[in-house]
Amino acid sequence: MKEFLVELTVTVPEGTDQAEVDRRRAAEAVRAGELAAEGHLSRLWRTAGEPRVVAVWRADDETELREKVLESLPMWPWATAVITALQPHPQDPVQAAWAVAAGRTTAIDGGAGWGGTCV
Repeated sequence: MKEFLVELTVTVPEGTDQAEVDRRRAAEAVRAGELAAEGHLSRLWRTAGEPRVVAVWRADDETELREKVLESLPMWPWATAVITALQPHPQDPVQAAWAVAAGRTTAIDGGAGWGGTCV
């Protein structure tokens, strides 16, 4: 699966009954747990002082992410999303630790060294 950084901002429509908001929030927590168990939701953060969340999601492609994963969230109809496809970085500390354990110089190249320029 590919990884995506997703920034979600939820704006509850004016006049929405608080009971409906509470119902959706509770259902959202359940659905997020299901998506995590399925391997789609990897990490999740709140941004300080903003009604926004940032998460790392996994899906086969952006279409699957939008249509089968994010659209299944109860808060999705009230959300706007910025989706950025991610790819591995040779100096990712988690991947680097795995590579060292496997006897490689980087997690990406299988041992030949990176030789690139960090951007």
